[in-house]
Amino acid sequence: MIIDTSHFTPGAAIAGGLLIGAAAALYLLFNGHIAGISGMIGRLVEMQAADRASPLAFLLGLIAAPWLWRLGAQLPDTHIAASPSMLVIAGLLVGFGTRYGSGCTSGHGVCGISRGSARSIVATLTFMSFGFLTVFLIRHA
Repeated sequence: MIIDTSHFTPGAAIAGGLLIGAAAALYLLFNGHIAGISGMIGRLVEMQAADRASPLAFLLGLIAAPWLWRLGAQLPDTHIAASPSMLVIAGLLVGFGTRYGSGCTSGHGVCGISRGSARSIVATLTFMSFGFLTVFLIRHA
C-alpha cells in the first residue's frame, strides 16, 4: 500500500491518535476488556450470543468509520501493490502471529504499553523490529 506522504497533516494524525487512545481507555473503563482487535474477534467467536454485543459494536464502528469520514472529507489515495494471494498469505501470517503473541498491534501497542505491561512492550518491540527487517529485506535484499 502506498500512502501520499507529501500531503501529511500532523493535526489530523494527532487527532486520530487521541481518538484511538480515548476509545481504548473508554472501552477498558466501561467494559473491562482491552480494545485489541484480535481479542475482539476472539470474543465474538468464543462467547455466548448475549456477550457479543460490545465487541460486535466496536468492530462495526471500525468498519463504519471510513464511511462516516467520507461524508465530511475525502479519504487519502491508496494503492495496494500486492497480489490477492500475497494479501491472503499476509493475513494468515498476521492471524498466526496474533494468536502466537497473545494479541495484536492494537492490543499490545496501544492498550498494553499504555498500561505499562512489560509483555506488551516486548511484544511490540518484537513485531515492530521484524516488520522493519521484513520491509528492509524485501526492498533492499
